[in-house]
This record gives sequence, structure tokens and C-alpha cells, in this order.
Amino acid sequence: MSEKKFIGFNKPYMVGKETDYIKEALFNQKISGDGIFTKRCHEFFQNKYGFKKVLLTTSCTDALEMAALLLDIQPGDEVICPSYTFVSTVNAFVLRGAKIVFVDSTKENPNLDVDQVEAAITPKTRVIIPVHYAGIACDMDELIAIAQKHGVHIVEDAAQAIDSYYKGRPLGSLGDMSAFSFHETKNVISGEGGMIVLNNEKYFDRAEIVREKGTNRSAFFRGEVDKYGWVDIGSSYLPSDIIAAFLFAQLETLEDIQEKRKRTWNVYHEALSPLAKEGKIKLPFIPDYATNNAHMFYILCGSLEERTKLVDYLKSQNIYSVFHYLSLHKSPYYTSNNKGRDLPFSDYYSECLLRLPMYYELTEEDVLRVSETISSFYKR
Repeated sequence: MSEKKFIGFNKPYMVGKETDYIKEALFNQKISGDGIFTKRCHEFFQNKYGFKKVLLTTSCTDALEMAALLLDIQPGDEVICPSYTFVSTVNAFVLRGAKIVFVDSTKENPNLDVDQVEAAITPKTRVIIPVHYAGIACDMDELIAIAQKHGVHIVEDAAQAIDSYYKGRPLGSLGDMSAFSFHETKNVISGEGGMIVLNNEKYFDRAEIVREKGTNRSAFFRGEVDKYGWVDIGSSYLPSDIIAAFLFAQLETLEDIQEKRKRTWNVYHEALSPLAKEGKIKLPFIPDYATNNAHMFYILCGSLEERTKLVDYLKSQNIYSVFHYLSLHKSPYYTSNNKGRDLPFSDYYSECLLRLPMYYELTEEDVLRVSETISSFYKR
């Protein structure tokens, strides 16, 4: 009996023009940052989503670090965010000396529970970071109202949220600034890579300086100053134009990528709905105010033990699935520096959420096989 085809968790998708554009960048003899493909990517995002200003970065982590610098985060400042997130969300602010105040996820999905945010605000609170998990929007109207009431900033962690919307408005356009990822597991990719979106003009000029090692180099090349020098703190956050060339090829086919991923997501949802109706698993919840960009498909198992057994069973059938974040409020670093809190829903997602294979070249046959294998596990 032949071995079943291996279905991996992720497979980077190349649309076809990536190497052509990389060669074009090479022939232009400008492969460092802010070449023609970087500018094309910037124009794409500003034109398609109405973002006021965007700057490509070497990662979403770097975009978040830029946000912390631009907001002048100081030791002792407090930052509110969900515990169920990737460590980069908080690391960027911890590096500036901030204290992280974690809020629990909602009962319905892993996004932060906006109803708990106001109680977490103190006179030291500077920033709230909503993480749009799986590309599904947080309740932004309520969050914005709280932020405005208390005079705090919102930085959207939109790492997974490309081409997703809240009440018709693109995610990433709602906070003071936002950070996106183009890691190889995302909908559109450049291997590594990210982007900061600036929605307040007062950060435009300084963002360029922070991104260029604290120099006014960008203004110099535009002819706005006759020489450039060190004018602020910063680091080297801009990516090579080769990375931007790869990304631009992906952006040109964004609609096709999104259409295919949504079809895959819908096949999963339909195939696994009978198990959900039987109460064996739970499926992703998408509020009425949010759209689904099909970044991932996950299920919620009944317990950590059940999930572990399901992962092993899928692996025995040559299918690779992964769990996701561990609650940051229980991490060794956090508990050694801060008093722990009880965040039951964050722990629930840490123990029970399982991400299924999700990528462009995943076939309907593959999705049905994964779904049938999960069904067979629960029948056992």
C-alpha cells in the first residue's frame, strides 16, 4: 500500500513574476532600500486601501519597533494588548521599557475582549494594541472610543490582516498606525518582510528618519535638504528592493490569491460543519462587522489532551497541523517580571486551538482529506 501524499501546514506560493522583477531590480542597479519596487509597493497600498502613508520594513516586528519609537515609549509606560498573540507584539514595546498589561480574549474568538480594556487603563497607559487574529477585526469602534476618552494611542497589529475589513474600512487604517507582515506564512509574501502604516500626518517625517538609522537621508534624496546627517534615534528598518520586487509580484495577483484562499476556507467550513453541529469541535467565529481574509483555518478542540492526540493522529496520516500561541502572561519572561493574571480564554485558545493546512496550492481534494481525517479521529 503506497504512502499517503504529505500535506504540509504551509507552502510558499510563487505567482510567476517574482524572479523577473528581481532581475529587473538587479538591472536597475539599485537593490538596496527604497528602489523602484519599494515605491511601487507603497503606491499599491496607498491607492488600494487609502492608507495615508506606508513604509516597507524588514519585518512586522520592525514595524512594531518603529511604532514604539515614534510614540516615544518610555520606561514605566503601560501598553495594553491580548495575551494570546505573538511575542513580537509586546517585545517591540518592552525594548523601550514599557510594562505590558494583558487583557483576555473573547469567548467567541481569540481577539482581545474590548469590554475589559477600560478597566485595565491607568494614568500610565500609553498604547492599546488590538491584534486582528486570523485577519478578523476586533471591535474597533468601541476601542477607538475608549482610546479617545483616555487620550491613549492605538497601534493595530495587522500582521495577519491584509485585505480584511471592519465595517467596510480596511484593517490597518483605524489606529494611529499599524503593522503588517509578509512572512512566508501570510496571504501575500516576500519571505520575510513587513510594513508600517501611518494614519496621522504628524508621524510621517519622523517615520522616515527612524527607518533610516535616525538620519534625514530620504529628505536629502528628495532635494529637501542639501546634506543629511544624524537627527534622531532610529535603526535600519528598510528592506532590500529585491524583497520589494518579490512582494510586488504577489501584490499584482492579490485578488486571485484571496479568491483561492477563500474558496479553500469555505470548503473546510462546509466539510467540518457536521462535526461542529455534533459539538465535537468549534469553528472560527466571524462577527458581523468583520470580513474574512482567509488567512487561516482553525478548529477548537475540547481539551489540550484531545488536541495533542488529534495532532498525532493527523501526523500518522501524513498531515501536518500546528497549534499556535502560548499565553504570554504565563511565559517565563513575563512571570519573572510581573504578577500573573487569570486569563481563562487566552489559556483556552492556547490549549485547544489547532491550525489546519492553509495555502494557495492546497487542492479541494486535500482539504476534504484533512477534514475526513479529522472526522475519522472523532469517530474513533
